[in-house]
Amino acid sequence: MTEPLSENTADVIVVGAGPAGSTTAYHLAKAGLDVLLLEKTEFPREKVCGDGLTPRATKQLVAMGIDISEEAGWLRNKGLRIIGGGVRLQLDWPDLASFPDYGLVRKRDDFDEQLARQAQKAGARLYERCNVGAPILDDRTGRITGVHAKLGDTGEKREVTFHAPLVVAADGNSTRLSLAMGLHRREDRPMGVAVRTYFTSPRHEDDYLESWLELWDRRGAEDRLLPGYGWIFGMGDGTSNVGLGVLNTSDSFKELDWREVLKAWCASMPEDWGYTPDNMTGPIRGAALPMAFNRQPHYTKGLLLVGDAGGLVNPFNGEGIAYAMESGQIAADVIVQAHARSTPSGRELALQRYPRVLKDTYGGYYTLGRAFVKLIGNPKVMKIATQRGLSHPLLMKFTLKMLANLTDPTGGDAMDRIINGLSKVAPKA
Repeated sequence: MTEPLSENTADVIVVGAGPAGSTTAYHLAKAGLDVLLLEKTEFPREKVCGDGLTPRATKQLVAMGIDISEEAGWLRNKGLRIIGGGVRLQLDWPDLASFPDYGLVRKRDDFDEQLARQAQKAGARLYERCNVGAPILDDRTGRITGVHAKLGDTGEKREVTFHAPLVVAADGNSTRLSLAMGLHRREDRPMGVAVRTYFTSPRHEDDYLESWLELWDRRGAEDRLLPGYGWIFGMGDGTSNVGLGVLNTSDSFKELDWREVLKAWCASMPEDWGYTPDNMTGPIRGAALPMAFNRQPHYTKGLLLVGDAGGLVNPFNGEGIAYAMESGQIAADVIVQAHARSTPSGRELALQRYPRVLKDTYGGYYTLGRAFVKLIGNPKVMKIATQRGLSHPLLMKFTLKMLANLTDPTGGDAMDRIINGLSKVAPKA
């Protein structure tokens, strides 16, 4: 590992120790770079999430050397149970060479800490309670060369500066660092909202993730089908994570109180499942889901965007953790190669590859996802798709692969070849 020039200087600064930031820091440190990982809160800390991890995310955890055994507190899931149109369909995760055939469940209040501690073990220097403010810019070139931050608890904060030739923004959807560098959200990209809570429930050991494709608002004179989906994930600890994801492509996105919709949806569940106010173990919380590259470019003037900061959430299913971790690994690989170049122009050439790799990897697939989001934003289309599609198991097997982005890039079956072919020919915007 490169010896730090000083305690506040490094090869790379990573702002945010969520899945994207910690994965980036881990792979950078493993490659021998000196990394500062700056986290504004203190672990353990809560994040709004469904807590369900698909095989894509599971693969990333394995690559980081995380102990994902049941003894270490992980609950495995076999696949996805889809409910809608009067049909209940249980689909196992596909058997693939590229991904494991199981997913995982883990609460975010210690999931993120596990990743951050793994980055520390690899050699990253983690600062908790480190609130990053404005970027430090080179007056001549406008490149970012570090960040201003405040360290410590409220009332005892001290101002510090951290310096590095490269900075990774892993500070989530709000990404103040990106905004300070002039990178604003694209309004032509979909945005979702997730709201969730926890209930004590006898269903807590369910080994399938459960997705409800029809989200009904039954509080008015007439039942109304809403754009989005509900989920129920057993946590294995006596509780279920129950929530809903909603897209901004509908007229009802801004007019409805989604916390109230979640309460109404839970009230329609069978009583013996336990999704009642008395069994709620915490408040209903919500978070934004920035989708389909909604902030670009992903590299500019020494700043790389990973995870939610770069809008990496999958528009097909609202999954963010897998893409946060994958983008972190991709960014780290690019940075390591750039670091080995002997000239500034050579390093810059290598860094410019990062947004191209992201677009080659996800661009076409996300374009398909944006079209999908527009379709299901129409409740009539969603109703027809649910009623007709769920009665065809083979079609739903294809849909599962498509929505979860689970295919073998080479040597896969006919479904894999169709999905990969569509993603390849779609514009990589």
